[in-house]
Amino acid sequence: DCHGLPVEHEIDKAHNINSKADVMNWGIANYNEACRSIVTRYTKEWRDIVTRFGRWIDFDNDYKTMDRNFMESVWWVFKQLYNKGLVYRAFRVMPYSTALCTPLSNFEVAQGYKDVSDPSIIVAFPRRDKENSYLLIWTTTPWTLPSNQAVSVNPTFKYLR
Repeated sequence: DCHGLPVEHEIDKAHNINSKADVMNWGIANYNEACRSIVTRYTKEWRDIVTRFGRWIDFDNDYKTMDRNFMESVWWVFKQLYNKGLVYRAFRVMPYSTALCTPLSNFEVAQGYKDVSDPSIIVAFPRRDKENSYLLIWTTTPWTLPSNQAVSVNPTFKYLR
């Protein structure tokens, strides 16, 4: 893969880059070239290994995700999806790296995934304004429930029934 955090992270470590300002000071062209060079650094070794495995790949007409033609084809497909009404805007929780100032891919998030035991509970609080209607509250601190005095709600938010 020619894009994304693994490549950029290696460049950041090698050049002591800690912020977007560091990248801007060094220059986008320099940063991009460093990323390209790290991706192509082992081209010969990769070619030798793949050939030795007996796998046929047309190395002379290959593509890399950093190639302009590949990127343009991705934008073309995105536009086709947009034109068909298959692209939408919504709000969702996204894993975000505050250190790298960028969203994380599912792959990057999964690398640090661990199954952990975390106590949680869902409690139904009766509404005062509507009989037989409840607000469901989820908490990972069930020991605080005896001291709860109120439930906060957003008057303009649409809650599910």
